[in-house]
Amino acid sequence: MNEILLEARDELKRLEHIIYVSLKYTRTVDVITNALNRMVSTYDLVVDAFLEKAQEEGKIDVLPKSPALRARRLAEIYEHDQELQKYLKFYTFLKTILTLPYERRQEYRRHVTRIVALENATAELCIDNLTNAEKYLHKFLMYAWHTIVGMPEEDD
Repeated sequence: MNEILLEARDELKRLEHIIYVSLKYTRTVDVITNALNRMVSTYDLVVDAFLEKAQEEGKIDVLPKSPALRARRLAEIYEHDQELQKYLKFYTFLKTILTLPYERRQEYRRHVTRIVALENATAELCIDNLTNAEKYLHKFLMYAWHTIVGMPEEDD
């Protein structure tokens, strides 16, 4: 599981590059979509690390196949962990906005935005929102590292 968390950290570094470098020079919704996919990929890895820990502790026998089932199973196993539940809700939100149709606004400009119509609201994903989501993902990785490994992550 430690290897999975290290892989998640590497994926997070790739996400940082997309946000802080690629998006700076190529301000398109496609780059925002790529960043969202990296976020989901990082979440998938962290969820896998949690499930592997649960399997080692005997809380589950078999790992679910699909990422959605894995997240749902993790939420069931750690139903009393409110912080983890909060992170999993955001993960579900990210997966939802990636599947819905979207509109583009101010492409090739500083305020490039991916607009997604939700059931009762509209989600606007711009550079600033991506930066905040990336910081939130950092907190999740640190939380996972502390919960699973038991010591703070050290940067190489």
